[in-house]
Amino acid sequence: MARPSTGASRPAPKRKGAHDRARLRLALQSANMDRGRGAGLALRRARGRLKLIVTAEPARESVVEVVERKGIGHPDTICDGLAEALSRALSRRYVAAFGEIQHHNVDKALLRAGRSEPAFGGGRVTAPMDVYLAGRATPFGEGGEEALHEVALKSAQDWLEQNLHALDAREHVRVHPLLRPTSAALRGLFTRSSGDAPRANDTSLGVGYAPASHLETLALSLSERLNRASHEARPAWGEDIKVMGARVVDRVDLAIACAIVDAHVRGVEDYIEQKQAIEALARELTEEAGLVPGRVSVNAADRPAESDLYLTVTGTSAEAGDDGQAGRGNRANGLITPYRPMSLEAAAGKNPVSHVGKIYNVAAFEIADAVVRTLEPVTSARCLLVSRIGSPVAEPDLVHVALETIDGAVYGDLEEAIAAIVDPALRRLPARVRDFLDGVVALF
Repeated sequence: MARPSTGASRPAPKRKGAHDRARLRLALQSANMDRGRGAGLALRRARGRLKLIVTAEPARESVVEVVERKGIGHPDTICDGLAEALSRALSRRYVAAFGEIQHHNVDKALLRAGRSEPAFGGGRVTAPMDVYLAGRATPFGEGGEEALHEVALKSAQDWLEQNLHALDAREHVRVHPLLRPTSAALRGLFTRSSGDAPRANDTSLGVGYAPASHLETLALSLSERLNRASHEARPAWGEDIKVMGARVVDRVDLAIACAIVDAHVRGVEDYIEQKQAIEALARELTEEAGLVPGRVSVNAADRPAESDLYLTVTGTSAEAGDDGQAGRGNRANGLITPYRPMSLEAAAGKNPVSHVGKIYNVAAFEIADAVVRTLEPVTSARCLLVSRIGSPVAEPDLVHVALETIDGAVYGDLEEAIAAIVDPALRRLPARVRDFLDGVVALF
């Protein structure tokens, strides 16, 4: 590894317009300011424009951290799941009908909660929840909007049956497809991508980071273990789970919400035993993550003496207590992380060919992860990708990789090593469509 750079490195000057000169001057001013704090800046130019920026600062450890995870049965996550299931179903139908995916964006999903009367031993849903799936999609030809609606209904029922074990997808849920044909302008832009590099559907951004912290890993693993148990040894545990972790130094307090399924609970004592089992699992996983368990609360609003408990018929608060909306919950890494960079884009439901709001948020996490795994001096990395509508998806308008290194310096060959990671990752983006269709890529 080369010695640390003593200053910002940049190529020999070239003729630039006033706008380019202003941008470069601003970047260099920032570099001079950062250099006083021990940070470094490297600039890389491509095709006469600033494309890749690499910055670095000394590694630091956060004293306070908060992480949230909404499980697969949370109303917001249900909306994400249904939107993405519809996008995949449409994509498969398009491939069968046209030989390739057509333009669609179905990332607007809303859930209105129903009404229920839970009771120990089994209650009932008195009014179904309503799910509204809205968006734009290219018609199949024959059948028009009606054929689109049939795909939406089936994809929603299939997803609900596969993911919520105590819910009757046909009795407890009404699905309202609200799909209309895609606009001529966006369809034309999508068509221009055929046989060529896909063109960005939107001016948007994606952001990701690596590595995951101990608390982030804990929130994911705890949610996944609880959800998995609901389909196996613990059917009383509904899939509507929320994990909120707050860390101060290495002590972690956890607030966990888990919708308990009434048909599998005999009474208050049985309900309390279910909560104690959840708490025990949370403490076990906290220690396995190398953290110190602090206060662990499960269904903190319960009042057992009044039989006021988080008891449900279906294992989700969507049956009566909480509405949902796509894009309000987990980011593309499955977490809500207020101490980390996040995009407000709803990745689920966007088309996997050209919508950078989906593609870039996944790619940014993967690039950051590759940088950390591959380059020894780097302790953490953040990646930001910015698109311009109509430009090739594989050619972002800006790529910023922000590093934390042991001494805060950008090594001369480190910049080139990062470029060697970013460039092929971007070129591979058009080939990632199959991963989205197969569900290999997690989005929420």
